Amino acid sequence: MYLSKSSLKFSIKSSKTKFPAPTINFLIQVPVATLVTDLDPNAFVKASMNDIIAQARLREAASEKADAEKILLVKAAEAEAESKYLSGLGVAKQRKAIVDGLRDTINGFSNEVDNSSPQDVMDLLLLTQYFDMIKDIGVRNKSGSTLFLPHGPQSVRHLRTELAKSFVGKSNKE
Repeated sequence: MYLSKSSLKFSIKSSKTKFPAPTINFLIQVPVATLVTDLDPNAFVKASMNDIIAQARLREAASEKADAEKILLVKAAEAEAESKYLSGLGVAKQRKAIVDGLRDTINGFSNEVDNSSPQDVMDLLLLTQYFDMIKDIGVRNKSGSTLFLPHGPQSVRHLRTELAKSFVGKSNKE
């Protein structure tokens, strides 16, 4: 109604010029139609219209806010996925470096020490890691609890044998 106010005004003016109003005694001209220049609805109607417009804008704002939150969640998930991917690459490179280092150590030791085999080098590395593990348990265990481990000259060889069996068992199942 407010939006078409000017077009309504123009329409009434143009119709007034097309059809002149009847006159009385050719002295006084009385118009048949009155030009409406300003619409002023009831205060309750104004308040209702304002509420309708406000509610429409609130709905639009809520929709935009939900879209923004969705974008934030998607971006956070993408960033977490990228972080985990890069972390996996780092772990893979670390493990490859360990394996390469072990291979170089085994080859170098078995080439430089007479009568030594790669198996002897692996036993030596496994023994070193076993002693490091026992030391770490002793340093980290401040609570006073006790851990019983088989310990003796045959322990490392037994551990290597059991590990080899578990790898062979897994490859046979696959």
